[in-house]
Amino acid sequence: MRLLRAQQTHSANPAEVNRRWFVVDAEGQPLGRVASRIAAVLRGKHTPLYTPHVDTGDFVVVINAEKVKLTGAKLDDKFYYKHSGIPGGFRAEPYRKLLDRKPEFALEKAVKGMLPKTPLGRKMHTKLKVYAGPTHPHAAQKPEVLKF
Repeated sequence: MRLLRAQQTHSANPAEVNRRWFVVDAEGQPLGRVASRIAAVLRGKHTPLYTPHVDTGDFVVVINAEKVKLTGAKLDDKFYYKHSGIPGGFRAEPYRKLLDRKPEFALEKAVKGMLPKTPLGRKMHTKLKVYAGPTHPHAAQKPEVLKF
């Protein structure tokens, strides 16, 4: 009986990863859909070089985060929760107020929740740059437009 040899697979090496920069316009986009696409790019799932244990992702610059859309009644029904750790320290804030106060935070929180909860996931999160308005300081990196 002849043994079949398993086909070799390629595991990415951190030294061979070539990082690109993408810019995403979040104006009018649903929060969850744009966040899931950004999380996939940060992880590197859009490249053939993707390896789960290596950071193969690219940088993502998000503009117009203040104009992201929440569908249905989520602006008033969806809450951001936090707790200070002391008794009575629980706070809930509707996303309508959160988007007025810190528009970048809602998108950052959504993307961070879709990344791995490991040191590698925290490293991937540092490649995300979110800006409330239409301008960003990363023009020198020549970011490409990421279409959905």
